Amino acid sequence: MNCRMQPLSVVAKIDGGYAFKSEAFSDIGVPVIRISNINEGRVNLKETARVPESFLKDFSAFRLNPCDILIAMSGATTGKIGVVPSDINEPLLLNQRVGRFKILDHKKLDQSYLRFIAESNNFQTQIQLLAAGAAQSNISGKQIESIQIPLPPLEVQKKIAAVLEKADALRRKREEQIKRLNDLLQATFLDMFGDPVTNPKGWPEIALEKIADIKSGVTKGRILKGKVISIPYMRVANVQDGKICLDEIKEIQIQANELEKFALQYGDILLTEGGDPDKLGRGAVWLSEIEPCIHQNHIFRVRPDESEVLPEFLSALIGSSRGKRYFFRSAKQTTGIASINMTQLKNFPALVPPLSKQKAFQNFIVRHQTTIKAFSKLEEATTCLFNSLMQRAFKGELELK
Repeated sequence: MNCRMQPLSVVAKIDGGYAFKSEAFSDIGVPVIRISNINEGRVNLKETARVPESFLKDFSAFRLNPCDILIAMSGATTGKIGVVPSDINEPLLLNQRVGRFKILDHKKLDQSYLRFIAESNNFQTQIQLLAAGAAQSNISGKQIESIQIPLPPLEVQKKIAAVLEKADALRRKREEQIKRLNDLLQATFLDMFGDPVTNPKGWPEIALEKIADIKSGVTKGRILKGKVISIPYMRVANVQDGKICLDEIKEIQIQANELEKFALQYGDILLTEGGDPDKLGRGAVWLSEIEPCIHQNHIFRVRPDESEVLPEFLSALIGSSRGKRYFFRSAKQTTGIASINMTQLKNFPALVPPLSKQKAFQNFIVRHQTTIKAFSKLEEATTCLFNSLMQRAFKGELELK
């Protein structure tokens, strides 16, 4: 199979979005697709900023089409890819720092093949290398266009895309199963405790600092005195929405006498202090996966008083619509990044139902996590298969019929 390597610019270009002013955003009008709307290979339309419909005429060059392939061009998620849904029923506009792949000649490049190329490990590695070196990752359209891609004949591209689409469909099926399980968790929470925003069951509201001990973590690069030890620590990348990710554990140096002060305990809740506005309140319960272990200063450690509130319930509450709304309104926001401080976290108005109901929810969580782990192993297997097929396809090693 002919797999010539050529710059992306030979067959496609990157069009950037428009710098819509934040004061133009509202809850009604035309959705504006920002970096935060790109998730897991898709463009999420559930939580979008909107601008007046009159902008469609003035900014028609930035209107998106179904199946457009988008790429994040700055921030911690530089390089992530999202595809506009094929069944969109409303117009969309493209925001700044989000790029759109525009194919120059559809006789030389297949749309589906391009999407898989953009998601491939090699392409993403090149993105990270080109974006490195700045305080915040940033990449230009020209830099993306300079990346070399394998460019076999169009018919071969279509065959490769067809194989990868089948594997991708299986992978997404596993993802959807896990999503449904997580939806069940949210539905169970609502059924047991009611809408956490309106609190229809009238649970007591107590400031978080009165029912939990809250601490920030260790700052990297401090001047250390006395005996120094190296210890595993949790970074922002390790704290996901509802789970702790242990894929890459790093160590940090601290003074030996600080270990007791910063050591994590079973049942601690870890919360990130900042990130995309819609991810505020992202956190999970620590289950002593690594001992000993501490956390960095961009993560809050919340240690519940279990005579008042259980970790599993409190973590779910903070990650619920109540927590997201509170933190979104309280947070400091700059250039698309939001952050919360210690005072805001301490003042979070927590709901405190009876311990018996919290315990019932905790038992459900344990059963739920067992099921999630089983499905996650299946997802991991299908993802490995998909990635293997991607690598073989772009090396010309797939047998295509």
